Amino acid sequence: MRLSMTEGRNTLLRQRTSRRARRIGVLAAAVALIAFVVPASGSGPQPAYAAPPDTTVLDWNLNAVNALINAPTAAIPGIGQPPGVSTQHLAMVQGAVYDAVNMIDGGHQPYLAGLPTAPAWASKAAAAATAAHHVLVGVVTVPALPAAIVTRLNDLYAASLASAESADGPAAVTAGVAAGTAAAEEMLALRANDGRFPAVPFMFTVGTEAGQWRPTSGVNDPFAWVAKVQPFLLQSADQFRTKGPHALTSGAYAKEYNEVKAWGGNGTTTPSLRTTDQTTFALFFSVNPVEMYNRAFRGIAAQQGLGVADQARLFAMLGMGGADALIGCWDDKAFWSFWRPVTAIRLGDTDGNHQTDADPNWTPLLTTPPYPDHPSGYNCFTGATMHTAEAFFGKGKFEFSLTATVAGSPVTRNYERFTDVIDDTINARILLGIHFRAPDAQGAELGEDVAHWLDKNYFQPVK
Repeated sequence: MRLSMTEGRNTLLRQRTSRRARRIGVLAAAVALIAFVVPASGSGPQPAYAAPPDTTVLDWNLNAVNALINAPTAAIPGIGQPPGVSTQHLAMVQGAVYDAVNMIDGGHQPYLAGLPTAPAWASKAAAAATAAHHVLVGVVTVPALPAAIVTRLNDLYAASLASAESADGPAAVTAGVAAGTAAAEEMLALRANDGRFPAVPFMFTVGTEAGQWRPTSGVNDPFAWVAKVQPFLLQSADQFRTKGPHALTSGAYAKEYNEVKAWGGNGTTTPSLRTTDQTTFALFFSVNPVEMYNRAFRGIAAQQGLGVADQARLFAMLGMGGADALIGCWDDKAFWSFWRPVTAIRLGDTDGNHQTDADPNWTPLLTTPPYPDHPSGYNCFTGATMHTAEAFFGKGKFEFSLTATVAGSPVTRNYERFTDVIDDTINARILLGIHFRAPDAQGAELGEDVAHWLDKNYFQPVK
């Protein structure tokens, strides 16, 4: 099964090679006819994220995050996609950006097979902006990007190309636009039928027996179909199946049950041993990790002075690794379909374990998400992100920080190693009362496995 999925992907890429070769010639001739969208007079100030060419990859990562993740009511509105969905579209954006820039740079193996090379003098900034813009406005999402967001992206794209032309010249921009267009079109074609937004929704199985998952708020995750999406890098979604939950009658399960019961309650109607500082710590890791981590790595890339090609490779690795970690995580959730702590603790007298006393009124600090417990999606994503960062920057000490808004105030946490974040996210999800420890630890391990697979098989230097 896994080999056939890989062969199918390679066959699809080969079938497009001849069409692509013809298309690039047409693109190179027609690119001068591109009409840039100019902000309408009186439309008001636009957010200035089309920055100088040397940060174009970072700017378009921010533009993508704003469009995909921000809430519709945010100052810069987006469509509010949850992590499992937004990571797939970010992976498409960053993968296309990587290939567009790599067509010019040529330093690493491409992700998309068969793309032609581009002149070494072509504008990498124009290539990156074009690839990102074209994927964002061309990808099919539910809901679709509203016209106002598309207009904003068009305005930002026009500004990016104007900046690139000022730095690199018209001919270089024309060649860069051709590269970006080719990469975007190929990425969109490759992912057109990858399982996103299926006509017949996949839903998590609801059980009634001890240990079986059931909705905690009457909602079955409307994005459970993430489990069935074709991965970007893995051979199959179940490539890294976790060991699964502890047996309900085991001492290990009772230990984890009593841990989250004692520390993860809301502290008002349900007592908790959690301190005020621990509550702040836990809530820090209740924010959207996709937005927070991408923001952090934009800062790291700028601080490290990464060039455009390295920026493109870093964010392609982070984007695709994070997407596959969540695809694999959702597949694993569907496989184990294990109940959440709030269900388990309220029904503790039904699990056959004499060490687990029920509390029918127990309530967690954070509202429990509408999908099974095992494994933790937050930790799948964190494990993949931080181990991918380690693969890129190297193991050992690397000082950086994460910042999140908690109770209306910014809070910053400083780290000396990327993988130190994983220890925090494991403990935070227990203090929030929404996970047992095994799903957290095994989720982080799944993410680590994805990162190691990525590091071994993709984005390799050209020898």
